[in-house]
Amino acid sequence: MPDYETLKLLWWAIIGVLLIGFAVLDGFDIGAAMLLPFIGHDDTERRLVINAVGPTWEGNQVWLVTAAAALFAAWPLVYAAAFSVLYGALMVVLFGLFLRPVGFDYRSKLADPRWRNGWDWALCVGSAVPALLFGIVFGNLFVGLPFAFDGEMRVRYDGSFFDLLNPFSLYCGVVSVAMLLNHGAVFLAGKTRGELQTRAGFIALWSGFATAALFAAGGAWVAQLSGWHLTEIGALGGVLSPLSKTVSTAPDWFGNFRAQPMLAAVPTAGVALPLIASLVAVKGWPRVGLAASGTGVAAIIMTAAAALFPFVLPSSLDAASSLTLWDATSSHKTLAIMLGLVAVFMPIILVYTRWVYRVMRGPVTAERLDTDTHSY
Repeated sequence: MPDYETLKLLWWAIIGVLLIGFAVLDGFDIGAAMLLPFIGHDDTERRLVINAVGPTWEGNQVWLVTAAAALFAAWPLVYAAAFSVLYGALMVVLFGLFLRPVGFDYRSKLADPRWRNGWDWALCVGSAVPALLFGIVFGNLFVGLPFAFDGEMRVRYDGSFFDLLNPFSLYCGVVSVAMLLNHGAVFLAGKTRGELQTRAGFIALWSGFATAALFAAGGAWVAQLSGWHLTEIGALGGVLSPLSKTVSTAPDWFGNFRAQPMLAAVPTAGVALPLIASLVAVKGWPRVGLAASGTGVAAIIMTAAAALFPFVLPSSLDAASSLTLWDATSSHKTLAIMLGLVAVFMPIILVYTRWVYRVMRGPVTAERLDTDTHSY
C-alpha cells in the first residue's frame, strides 16, 4: 500500500484526470449543442448536429458523475464546503443539465417546426449555462470563496449566489464558453460534410483565436490577483486538520511556475493548441484537430490546477480555512481502497469509451439519417 502522502497526491491527480476527462469528452458535445440553433440552417442540418453527438453524450457525462463521487469519498471536506458555498451555482448547473436529456429525447417526437426549434434552444441554453458556470466556479477559486470553519469544523458561508458573479469569475466563464465552443466546432468540422462542415470550420477558426486570446489575457489578469502561500503545515504523511496550517498572502498565483519553470509549457500549450486545432480543422484533418482542441482544453484546466497547487478550495474569509490536498482528504485506508477500485474500473471505462467511439466513427450525413432507425 502506498504511504499516505503519496495517496494524497495520487488522488489530487485522479480527481484532476476525471474532471479533465469530463471537459474533453463532454466538452465537444456541450460545444456542439451551444452552436445548434446557429449552425444548423434547417431541420436536417440540426439533426446532423444532434446525431453527431447523440450516441455518446450520455456516456461522456459518466466522467462528471464519477468525479463528483470521487470528490465525496476522497475529499469529504471539499465536497461539504463546495456544496455549501456553491449550492446556488450547482443547482443552476443541474437544472441546465436537465434540459439536455429531455431535449435530445423529446425533440424528435413531433415534426412541428416550433416544437423542434424550442428544444433546439433548450439544448443550447442547457449546454451554455453549465459551460459558463463551470468557468465562473474555476474563476472563484482564484478570487477565494467566502467560507470558514469554526473550531468544530462546521463550515460557515458569508455570501450569496450573486457574490460569485464577480468580474474575474465572469471573465473565466466567458473563457470556458469560448473553449468549449471551439472544441465543439472542431468536432463538428470533422463529423459533418458539405456546408455544415464549412460553417463549423469557420466557427472553429474564430473561436480558436478567441480562446487563445482570452486565455492569455486571463493569465495577465491573474497576475494582478493576490494568491495564497502555504507557509507552514504538519507532516504531509500524517492526519492534518485544515486549521492547523499557516497560510500567508502571496503577490500572485504564479509561485509554482517560478519554482518549476518547466510548468510554463502547460499554459503555453493552452494558448497554442486551440490555434493549432482551428487551423488543422479548416485544413480538413479532423482527428488531429480534435486531438489538439481536446489537449488544449486539458492544458487550460491543468494550468489552473498547477497555479493553485496544493490548494483545492481557497477561502477569502479565513486563509487558514482554505482546503489543500494535504488536509482535506479521507483516511489512509479509504484512499487505498478507492485506489484499488480505480485500478479495476478505470481501465474498463477507458476500454468501453474507446469501443463506443470506434463503433460510432465516421461522418454523419443526411443519407445516414434516412437509413439509421436509431437516429434522433
